[in-house]
Amino acid sequence: MKKTTISLINADIGSFPGHSRIHPVLLETAYKILKTAEGQDIIDSFVTHCGDNLELIMTHNKGVNNAKIHGLAWDVFKNCTDEARKKKLYGVDKHIKNFSSTPDNIRGMGPGVAEMDFEERKSDPVLCFMSDKTEPGACNYYLYKIFADPFNTSGLILDKKMRKGFTFEVLDVKENKTIEVATPEQSYRLLTLISAPSRYVVKSVFLPLDDEEKLIAASISVPSLSHPQKMGATNRTRAETKDEPVMIVRAQNSLPAVGEILEPFANPIIVAGWMRGSHYGPFMPVGLCDANCTRFDGPPRVICMGFQVAESKLIGPVDMFDDPAFDHVRQRCNELADILRVHGPFIPHRRPFEDMNDDTAKEVWDELKIGK
Repeated sequence: MKKTTISLINADIGSFPGHSRIHPVLLETAYKILKTAEGQDIIDSFVTHCGDNLELIMTHNKGVNNAKIHGLAWDVFKNCTDEARKKKLYGVDKHIKNFSSTPDNIRGMGPGVAEMDFEERKSDPVLCFMSDKTEPGACNYYLYKIFADPFNTSGLILDKKMRKGFTFEVLDVKENKTIEVATPEQSYRLLTLISAPSRYVVKSVFLPLDDEEKLIAASISVPSLSHPQKMGATNRTRAETKDEPVMIVRAQNSLPAVGEILEPFANPIIVAGWMRGSHYGPFMPVGLCDANCTRFDGPPRVICMGFQVAESKLIGPVDMFDDPAFDHVRQRCNELADILRVHGPFIPHRRPFEDMNDDTAKEVWDELKIGK
């Protein structure tokens, strides 16, 4: 029996005005290319956006990290970039700088990639989360709540299979190594790591089964790392990929229910990103109609498209956050945005220099020395 593979790949290849949203022509271009590929390299597809990120959801039977699938996504981004240049959209070539050749694997080339393959169950609900104006580790909090917190997920107590706990694969961004942490036995150790989301990023979550097998539950895009670069008085590793994470989460049948997966988003948390990737702000769950970043190029936001997967076909989507049940958290996010914006360039609104994407402090120090 062939496994179903879901590939969720996104890229910022030009937007309007400024960093606000994707132009409709780019969505149309991507849609046509993927529809043409259906029945050949892919089985089904869905195109959408979150803020200024173009989001591609594809199903196929080729497994993860497949050269043809990654090449197809690359072709979409290349053609959309050509359209973006014609319209002089903002940020063209910001995250993808070189289309001279098609890579076998586009991880680390600019796009964000979340993929998983699995044997379909009797029923397979799948939620695809897409974000804008935040960092890769922004999903850490939610993944812990979904897969390790019984106060959020009652199935961890009530479902016999889930009582075994889930295993988290965590990427250490600084050391570029993956760590496996099992819950509930190592829950405190897991929290010690992922509570620092700028360094430790959850990349996948599994349910251990008998005979050392495991069931994939979640897959998250993570940064691809470069060599350490000089950052003032310290050395650290920088991510080469764009920040905004995408995430695929499977639901039901020995995994958390759809409602348990969505529940953590009912409370606001503060994430890094927002304007110039240099500020902290509330992570706002919104429906697709509100997935446009405006105020101070934000605030950071996340959408969720829900599907049933049947014979590798995407049945849906359902816009999961387009629901008045999430109005209250959106209001609280706006209130938190007001509080943080008052701080302007001061911490805690601005990120510490060592966590920012450019070496602003060192430049100022050098300028002051020259001034002397």
